[in-house]
Amino acid sequence: MDEFVIKENIISSVFGTGIPKPANDQNTDDITPARFLKEITFANMGKYAYLDERVKEGKEIPTHPFNDKRFKNGSILVAGANYGCGSSREHAPQALHRFGIRAIIAESFAEIFAGNCASLGIVGVTVPAEEITKLVEFIRKTPSEKIVVSLADKKVKYGGREVSFEILEGRRQAFLNGTWDALTILQQNAQGIAKVKASLPYLGFK
Repeated sequence: MDEFVIKENIISSVFGTGIPKPANDQNTDDITPARFLKEITFANMGKYAYLDERVKEGKEIPTHPFNDKRFKNGSILVAGANYGCGSSREHAPQALHRFGIRAIIAESFAEIFAGNCASLGIVGVTVPAEEITKLVEFIRKTPSEKIVVSLADKKVKYGGREVSFEILEGRRQAFLNGTWDALTILQQNAQGIAKVKASLPYLGFK
């Protein structure tokens, strides 16, 4: 196994400014409207993140967190309970990832959504509701201040505070050892893949 590739994929912490969106039960149709599922690639998904909330009658809503200039380039999304509920569509985490989200702090997640996020390298962690409220207040008051999500010690750090978070241990270890990206791990064994392909006559490889 190529150690260099593994090291590139290690995620021990995520740091950046925040985007506060603490409503509960934000579903995958909210995150990516269903009409965009017909696209054959994920290339444009970042443009569609929360599009039906962000744009009304052809005009951007400037107060929406994903439009608000105070939170521009924010990479840590703060959400409420049951975040990512609804369908299992991969388009929702793809939209967030391509928008620039690298971590989500929520009260709880829909599990399939959390797994889809992890497969893209988006770190999802949970903290109690009261901590979500405090973090949202911090972001709104000091939007340029950095937040750190440390997987090494399971802490969210901001404004001199440290808050413990929860994450599935297997998922945390996958981020820490670089094995969260299954496709990259598979591609590391390119010779083995080619050998198997060559042994399958029905695929037509020679």
